[in-house]
Amino acid sequence: MRTIQFREAICEAMSEEMRRDESIYLMGEEVAEYNGAYKASKGMLAEFGEKRVIDTPIAELGFTGIAVGSAMNGCRPIVEYMTFNFCLVGIDQIINNAAKMRQMTGGQFNVPIVFRGPTASAGQLGATHSQAIENWFANTPGLKVVVPSNVYDAKGLLKSAIRDNDPVIFMESEQMYGDKGEVPDGEYTIPLGVADIKREGTDVTIVSFGKIIKEAYIAADQLEKEGISCEIIDLRTVRPMDKDAILASVKKTNRLVILEEAWPFASISSEITYIVQEQAFDFLDAPIQRITTADTPAPYSPVLLKEWLPNAADVVKAVKKVLYK
Repeated sequence: MRTIQFREAICEAMSEEMRRDESIYLMGEEVAEYNGAYKASKGMLAEFGEKRVIDTPIAELGFTGIAVGSAMNGCRPIVEYMTFNFCLVGIDQIINNAAKMRQMTGGQFNVPIVFRGPTASAGQLGATHSQAIENWFANTPGLKVVVPSNVYDAKGLLKSAIRDNDPVIFMESEQMYGDKGEVPDGEYTIPLGVADIKREGTDVTIVSFGKIIKEAYIAADQLEKEGISCEIIDLRTVRPMDKDAILASVKKTNRLVILEEAWPFASISSEITYIVQEQAFDFLDAPIQRITTADTPAPYSPVLLKEWLPNAADVVKAVKKVLYK
């Protein structure tokens, strides 16, 4: 095993796949000459050249459309957005073209493409740069949505996403690019749609994904000192969702807390809550609790931002609530 940074895991995944398949290319703002806005494509221009690592203008609508068209014609593009907030000017190409093309052409065209970049908040960046919108994409049939929480998962999931023959939304975090973790020396992939039990427990199930899951780990350590055993499930892939893993855990612990860095209305946690009450209602010993951001745009003030974001104390409170403590 080697210890590398999250940004290096992303770079390795893309580079290894580009060596394997010449139809794969990377395009986006600053991905080439600048080695990526977050240095996640460092060295790739030197290795693969300007025809396969392409700097674009600040025009997401344009280069997203170019990528979708090229995917329909035999290429396998990776599109990097400086943040997923910026993809919104090109969301028509993602929702109305990439996601629907296979169905609308009766299977004549598929769109093997990865849209990747950071999601959610990254500090004091203002409301328009701090949105977690994975639920928007997960609501769209035809898209797969991946939100890794660590270095090992990021590399394995990205390689699988690049090999997938359908469009994949791959959402990272600006605050995780410097995180370090172990990855194997050799080849490995992680299948899409399979959750991972990061911590086994018996008293309560905590489901989360992305960087906010770190707050669940902190809370679980605190609760363990009080004799409360938490099972933590990392979804890894939001769509398709590993319902079986969630249901199996709830049937064991009989209690569920969902932690998500997004607005509460129509969130991923809302979907999970519906699934569990429909398919495991008789196993629940307490109402499901969800923890989300406040239902407002992200504040700029550091004091307000701290209150807006979910944290370990919120998780501890929710766990004790479902345990009637």
